[in-house]
Amino acid sequence: MAKKTTKKTAAKAKEDKKSILTPASMAFMERYLNNASPTGFESAGQKLWLEYLKPYIHSHFVDNYGTAVGVVNPEAKYKVVIEAHADEISWFVHYITKEGFIYLRRNGGSDHLIAPSKRVNIHTDKGIVKAVFGWPAIHVRTTKQDPVPSTDNIFLDCGCNSKEEVEALGVHVGCVITYEDEFMILNDRYFTGRALDNRMGGFMIAEVARLLHEQKVKLPFGLYIVNAVQEEVGLRGAEMIVERIKPDVAIVTDVTHDTQTPMMNKITNGDVSCGGGPVLSYGPAVHNNLLKLIIAAAEGEKMKFQRAAVSRATGTDTDAFAYGAAGVPSALISLPLRYMHTTVESVHRKDVEKVILLIAASLKRIKNGHDLRYLK
Repeated sequence: MAKKTTKKTAAKAKEDKKSILTPASMAFMERYLNNASPTGFESAGQKLWLEYLKPYIHSHFVDNYGTAVGVVNPEAKYKVVIEAHADEISWFVHYITKEGFIYLRRNGGSDHLIAPSKRVNIHTDKGIVKAVFGWPAIHVRTTKQDPVPSTDNIFLDCGCNSKEEVEALGVHVGCVITYEDEFMILNDRYFTGRALDNRMGGFMIAEVARLLHEQKVKLPFGLYIVNAVQEEVGLRGAEMIVERIKPDVAIVTDVTHDTQTPMMNKITNGDVSCGGGPVLSYGPAVHNNLLKLIIAAAEGEKMKFQRAAVSRATGTDTDAFAYGAAGVPSALISLPLRYMHTTVESVHRKDVEKVILLIAASLKRIKNGHDLRYLK
C-alpha cells in the first residue's frame, strides 16, 4: 500500500530537492565529523578532507604542521583564500595515579563542566583505549553544596586497578583524548555532534569548491581552499600558512554563538539565531571594502544575513590573516551554532547551505588584481 503523502512530507520533499547538499556531500560530512582531529593531531581528518576535495581542484599541498590547502589556478599571481580550521578541542593525559585513575590537561578550550559521565577515546600507539569520566553518585555526595567539576577533580577510569595496568594498554602522559559522541540530525533540521566547531567550516569550503567546479566557474585568480590546524590553541596554523601563501584576500568561516537558547545573554553576546542566515562581523580586523563586497553578494542573491560586532579581535583565524605582517584584507562569515565546545554542538541545515552559497557568490565578485585599499 502506498504511503499517504501529507502536506508536511510534501513540503519536506520539496525542501530536500532544493538543497545544494548531495547524498555524497552528506556522507562526507558524517565521516568527517565523526573522525577525531584533536589539536596537533589533525592528520587523519585532513586526509579525509583532501580525498573529498581533490576532484574539484588543480593541485594541493600541506605544510609541516598539517594545514591542508587545495588550489584552483595555481599559476595565478593574485591569490584569494577561503579558510576554516580543522582541529577539535580535546584533553591530554597528565597524571596517572597508582590506583589507575587518569587526570588531564586541556588541549584547547575543553569544558570541564560537561565532562562527568562522558565516554572518551584515548588515542595510543596501540590503538584506541576506551574510558569514562567518573563522578561520585548523587547518593554519596554528603556536602551541603554539590562539588563542581574542575580540572582538579575530574578524572578518567579505563577499568584498570593500577598505573601499571593503564600503561600496559599503551596509555602514557601526553596521550590525547577525544569524546566518542557522533553525528546525528535533529528534526531533519539541525546537524548535531562534537567538533562542528569548526570542521563544519572545512566541510563548507570544500562544498564551495565543489559548486564552483560543477558550475564550471572560471575564476580570474588563484583560489586557495585552506583547512588550517591548531586554531583552538591560538590560531597557530593560520599564522603559519599565511606566511607561505601570502594571499591578497582572505575570507574566513568559523562558528559563532546562537543566542536564542536559555541562559544566553543577548546584551553581552548579541542577537544571533540559528536559521537566520550567515553572520557578517564588523570590527577592526574585518576589511570594510571586502565586507561591502560580501554584503553586495548577499543582497544580489536575495540572501538573509545577520550582523555582529566583534570589537578589537574576532577570536578566529581572521585575525591571523588581517594582523599578520602583510595585513591581508580579510572578512569573516560565521555559522550560528548552539552549545559551543560541547558534544552536542548544533547548526541549522539552511545556515550551512547559505554560508556555502554566500562564499561562492562573493568569490564571483572578486576581480583579478582587485584593489581593496581604503586609500589609493
